[in-house]
Amino acid sequence: MENLFILRAKDKYSDLTEEMITKISLKFNTLQFDSLESISENKLFFPIELDNFGMDFDMLKLIKKIYENDNNAFNGTSGILIINSSTEFYTKKFCQYFIFLLNSFGCRFIGHPLVEATSSLLNFKTWQKSYNLSLRDICLLQCEKLGKRFYDYNPVKISSPNILVLYSKLHKRSNTYDFYKLIRNNLKGCFIDEINIENGKINDCRGCSYKACIHFGESNSCFYGGIMVEAVLPKIEKADAVIWLCPNYNDSITANLTALINRLTVLYNKMPFYSKSLFSVIVSGNSGSDSVANQLIGSLNINKGFSLPPKAFATATANDPMSIYDYPDIYNIADKFAENILSEIKK
Repeated sequence: MENLFILRAKDKYSDLTEEMITKISLKFNTLQFDSLESISENKLFFPIELDNFGMDFDMLKLIKKIYENDNNAFNGTSGILIINSSTEFYTKKFCQYFIFLLNSFGCRFIGHPLVEATSSLLNFKTWQKSYNLSLRDICLLQCEKLGKRFYDYNPVKISSPNILVLYSKLHKRSNTYDFYKLIRNNLKGCFIDEINIENGKINDCRGCSYKACIHFGESNSCFYGGIMVEAVLPKIEKADAVIWLCPNYNDSITANLTALINRLTVLYNKMPFYSKSLFSVIVSGNSGSDSVANQLIGSLNINKGFSLPPKAFATATANDPMSIYDYPDIYNIADKFAENILSEIKK
């Protein structure tokens, strides 16, 4: 029976959180983490309860304690989480921050890695179109499903993986693209496709009905057609890993890539993305690379279900053209990131 470390940060949770924990753990041999024992290379489960300020300080103190005792404690671990909020807010925001933090410590997260419960449970309302159950029972059902997926989860490695690189290069010189080129030089033994999403090439999602989106997906199409249908969707469908090149634009992903993400729904309705790994190269002019990473985690790992390998983000600060080459230790950072990609997806 598979082991599951439950990182309980407090002695007693609310009744709903305790029920969610039980449903997640049904198939596992559960180990209650209550000391600084070794957790590396294990499956981890983080139960989180948010206060009125949108924080779980007990959990953050526990993570800090583990990490300060052993900086490598989270290396090779895989994680999922449940989050129960005392308000209608903060569940997504906290999870993006928390996943980014743990991922930087070496923890991978499966696609759709969490079940969230707002105070009213109204975030489960749309599920009542599919299940004739109470909101609470739907919440617990989703926890049981997440636990089963996590029990069956094992990272997939491929002999000659297909890597798709998506970017929006608007200038002759791009620090983000130059950073990626340093990484690409070390991605040996992979098939690499690159697609430049130029201005006006991809229209944003028009918000088709669910049935219409399903219909287009079954036809390998989309309402707008164009490069999205002709090139992007087929290559994402084929890819084992997708690297998103994201310069920081006002602490956000570029508009072209945001439109691309919004248009992924038609393929998402056709197939799961659980076996596809998400990586990103992010360059900020001054600060905020974590803001961009959190957006990618929210839209692609939490929402669309891409797998998030450990240390999935390569970040740097560079403003003037070609100043990326002056960033401290940039060549070593690029080499290590390429090595990390290969160790995660290549046999």
